Amino acid sequence: SPFSLAILNVGAPAAGMNAAVRSAVRIGICQGHTVYVVSDGFEGLSKGQIREVGWHDVAGWLGRGGSMLGTKRTLPKTCMEKIVENVRKFNIQGLLVIGGFEAYEGVLQLVEARGQYEELCIIMCVIPATISNNVPGTDFSLGSDTAVNAAMESCDRIKQSASGTKRRVFIVETMGGYCGYLSTVTGIAVGADAAYVYEDPFTIHDLKANVEHLTDKMKTDIQRGLVLRNEKCHEHYTTEFLYNLYSSEGKGIFDCRINVLGHLQQGGAPTPFDRNYGTKLGVKAVLWMSEKLQEVYRKGRVFANSGDSACVIGLRKKVVAFSPVTELKKVTDFEHRLPQEQWWLNLRLMLKMLANYQISLTEYISGTMEHVTRRTL
Repeated sequence: SPFSLAILNVGAPAAGMNAAVRSAVRIGICQGHTVYVVSDGFEGLSKGQIREVGWHDVAGWLGRGGSMLGTKRTLPKTCMEKIVENVRKFNIQGLLVIGGFEAYEGVLQLVEARGQYEELCIIMCVIPATISNNVPGTDFSLGSDTAVNAAMESCDRIKQSASGTKRRVFIVETMGGYCGYLSTVTGIAVGADAAYVYEDPFTIHDLKANVEHLTDKMKTDIQRGLVLRNEKCHEHYTTEFLYNLYSSEGKGIFDCRINVLGHLQQGGAPTPFDRNYGTKLGVKAVLWMSEKLQEVYRKGRVFANSGDSACVIGLRKKVVAFSPVTELKKVTDFEHRLPQEQWWLNLRLMLKMLANYQISLTEYISGTMEHVTRRTL
């Protein structure tokens, strides 16, 4: 039987969201479903900003950045009764939520409210889409590749400026909340001298060592420095603090400048990776939802109350997997909006080694820097 699906974006804009919406809409239509799109996230769902879409309504969305549907950070708990009312009104049987940590947390709230509202016993799926790459259940979120590219291009230009000026250190602040993925991966891509992140605690002694390292570097042919700082890496060691510290300690040896990349990391057309990744996740999510809807369709209605009826779809060790949000709750740091385990932390040792810090090779465990499992021939 054909079902009714609703698609919405939640959280901050991320490149690839539109590609995922486009493929989900078209595959849903191919499956014979009625497909609705919702404007402005859960807030739009509560206000009834819902419309049915056809094949051509999403034409040209593939290469568009941002969110064509509009997206907000509002969580369902603030407007739960209105959401339930519109789910009932439009007979929504499947909900596809594309977004960041708010999307994951929002679906978790809907699942936990099933005991109170029977209308929420529907199939739900989250496609992680955020530049922060901080959604549990996936190694890569939609938009993070485009954001790394944007940050990398900016840092390359900053390095070029530093090379021409000589004896100058740039401190670059990246976005990402508490998640240091952007800082770390961009730092490796641009050859940064250091990247400060929340997940890898540092002290004033570490900052002192970094300044001394840059002081020694200025005595070589490479008389420039680049330091990245995740926006929430430390409560007290702010970007301004780092600037003052580096400026004071490096006085007479190098000068210092600040660059806050800001929201340019959210903008721009999606990279080929994010376009393809978004398209694939949209297709796989709708096919999974269609299969689940068939399983829970009984006596003319959908009733889904099992844990595996609300999942996050993601790439985990090179395999596309569906992880129940109730299971992911156990491995989530909600205070800092982070998964408790993050594969990319294994890359930080490599960043330090390539910046010419005296790192013992005994600290490197073979295989820990790779996030995928290699196939043996």
